[in-house]
Formats: sequence, structure tokens, C-alpha cells
Amino acid sequence: MKIIITGASGVLGSAIYQEFTKDPSFEVKGLSHSSPRDDLTKIDLLDAHATETVIASFKPDWIIHCAAERRPDVASQVSPTPLNLHLLDTPDACAHISTPKNPDLAQRLNAEVPKTLADLSEKHDFILVYISTDYVFDGTSPPYEVDATPNPVNFYGKTKLEGELAIRQARGDGAKGQRISLRVPVLYGPAPKNSDTAINILVDIVKDQSGKTYKMDHFATRFPTNTVDIASFLHRLILNKPRDPLSTSFSSRAKKLPSILHYSAAEPFTKYEICLIFSKILSLPHDHIIPDAEEPKGEAAVSRPRNCMLSTKVIDDVLQMDVEAGLFEEWWTTYLAG
Repeated sequence: MKIIITGASGVLGSAIYQEFTKDPSFEVKGLSHSSPRDDLTKIDLLDAHATETVIASFKPDWIIHCAAERRPDVASQVSPTPLNLHLLDTPDACAHISTPKNPDLAQRLNAEVPKTLADLSEKHDFILVYISTDYVFDGTSPPYEVDATPNPVNFYGKTKLEGELAIRQARGDGAKGQRISLRVPVLYGPAPKNSDTAINILVDIVKDQSGKTYKMDHFATRFPTNTVDIASFLHRLILNKPRDPLSTSFSSRAKKLPSILHYSAAEPFTKYEICLIFSKILSLPHDHIIPDAEEPKGEAAVSRPRNCMLSTKVIDDVLQMDVEAGLFEEWWTTYLAG
């Protein structure tokens, strides 16, 4: 079976790429633009002709589309406020203070590229999995089922929803040519730099014992999910592995997958609570991290939903698969010890 992973040098894309390259039954092509490697194909997905050339040559059965502008603060249309390096509102800001906001690029990456891939999936007969986000919801009525009405409150969520709508415009029949939106929450996992994810960066903040103080979000509830677990789920999904191999609903599912899936770990944390976990694992004080339970305010702030908990009922009941998300503190204890 042939599979293409876009954004294969990113945190999620690299985890998925590594998961499938370990399985000799898959022929895998990883695509990357910003951080190419020798084992990846460099491509600008905004170039529709070049994208189709790669797809037509490789003839994939599946494409998992991870490439995107994933940072709400960078994607925002709002002008940035002055930033105090000693008192940051979010670790996202800490990670990306040098990156200019670019809504036009975010719009093209998050909305236009999925439409291109959707059109190509119909033409070249492959199944497209589009990685979306819990930020398509406003965070006021959790948990969210796959058929809940989206209402994104920030530009990032809006562009990802536009990507979802784009891939639903034309549906292929049968197993081929399908388009699936896989919504996931905030991510963590193995990464070259902790600044690559809004969760990993909190490790650096806890380790920063220089005397700086950080004001940390203790308002929004997040459900951090490991990229390695998402990769494993996609592997099992494509191999048609339910919890019960004799399940009749699973065999019929193989002909037509749900158009929207939610994958999420179940443990809720604020970012401040995550810092406390890292402080415990690292045996470091956390007095320099100040909890902020106030709702974000101000026109210049990027709106962040309070609780976008994703229901995984479709995975459990329709696909008859287990989510198999690992425990947050357990994984980090092992990872940081290494």
C-alpha cells in the first residue's frame, strides 16, 4: 500500500511518517517544504501543478495531510500587542515571538491546499485524511460530537474549518476518493525543539530558573494528545484493525469511513497544571510561573476557546476501535528521563 504524508518534517507529520516507514507493507513518501531532509521530497503544496505531478507519479492509496499553519498566534489577523519577555500571556507567544503574523499564508495553507488535495483525490483515486483541530469549536458546550455545529472564535480555527468544508465539497464513492477530517487537540510528543509545540515549550519555561516570571493560562482546559498515539491510530485505521476482528460493522466500515473523526486523549489540564506536572517530574521549583485564571480580554488578543473537549464516540462505537491514548505524566516521565 502506498501512502503520502505531507508536512512530514513537522511534529505530527514526522511521527506519522516514522510510524508507517516501520511497516514494510507500506511504501511511504514524505513531503516537506520548510525543513527538508534527504529522505523527504521537497515541495511547495501551494504549487498545485507540482503537487499533482508528485501524486500522479507516486499513485498513493492514502494521503495524510498534516502540513498547515498550526499556530493560532501566528495565523491571527489581529495586530500584535507589545510583548514583555518576562511576563508572557501564553507559551505560544514565548515560542513564536519572532514570527510575524501572516493571515494570508495561513489562509492559503489551511484552506486552499486542502481543496487542491480534495480535487486531486477524486481525480487520482486516493483517500485523503485532513488533519483539523478542536479550535473549529467555540469551547462553550463540551464535549463536542463529530456532528456538533462548528463555531470557531479565532482566525486559525476559521481557516481550518474552511479546509474541512473544502474537502467535503465533492465526495468519492466507495472506499477510494474519500475525504476524512480528523480533528485533534493541542499536541505534544518527540520534537527537535521544545518550541515546536505549545505543550513541549512548557518544559523550557519550567527549566528557566533565571529569575524571569511567566503568567500562565489557568483558564482554558486543554486535552494534550501525543503525536505518537495519533500516528498509531492512523496506522490501525488504515490496516482495518478493530478491537474485535470479527466485527461485521468494521468490515462494512472499510468500504466507507465517516467523513469526520475526533481523536483526543481524555486527561484535562490547563497549561498551568501542565507546568506543575513538569515541575514535579524535573524536581524544579515553579514559583516563577504565575497562574492566570482570568478570561483573555482585549481586541489584540487571539481568542482561545475555554474547553473544546472532543468526543471520541465515533472511534469507539462506529469504528469499534480503542483510542489507546497514553497517560500524559507517564509518557513525560519516561521521555524526560531519556
